[in-house]
Amino acid sequence: MNEYVTGATIKRLRESKGMTQAQLADKIFVTAKAVSKWETGHGLPDISLLEPIGKALGISIIELLNGQHIQNKNRAFNMQKLCFYVCPVCANIIQTTGEATISCCGITLPPLQVEDENEGHEICLEKVEDEYYVSSKHPMTKEHYLSFFAAVYDDGVQLVKLYPESDAQARFKVSGAKWIYAYCNRHGLFRVSTRK
Repeated sequence: MNEYVTGATIKRLRESKGMTQAQLADKIFVTAKAVSKWETGHGLPDISLLEPIGKALGISIIELLNGQHIQNKNRAFNMQKLCFYVCPVCANIIQTTGEATISCCGITLPPLQVEDENEGHEICLEKVEDEYYVSSKHPMTKEHYLSFFAAVYDDGVQLVKLYPESDAQARFKVSGAKWIYAYCNRHGLFRVSTRK
């Protein structure tokens, strides 16, 4: 990882919990002086202390390293808050139904910002009986390609992984489909409504 927890992050999170330096120190078995050194920028916590610090402050190690606490207020399944994350190193695709801190290959991933389809990123929908045949004329070279198509339904997501030098096509059930998404490895996430 290219990030490490800062003293300012520890101080902000500690104060938000209403904890003194001594109280935090007691929870993680260090001295209050050590916590003070971290918070004033005169030292960093040992890596072995990251998990205990995270537990004491009520956040994950990823959030601690990232410097932000993610609180998912979405306590129920809500497809309107759908987020996709794609790892630029291994091309892993992660989908969530709310805000999350996602890490892959040592990188904290940002949620992809979705755009409506545009020139060069058209998503073609053809209804064939009870399925949508989805395709695109997008280039499928090793350098520039669509990585996946996804159909978003009222109650879930169906994802089809695409590969360079193959056809950009997939089939999805029509019933309940609201949106079709496509991810370009260079230009990001695009979508089209099935009601167009």
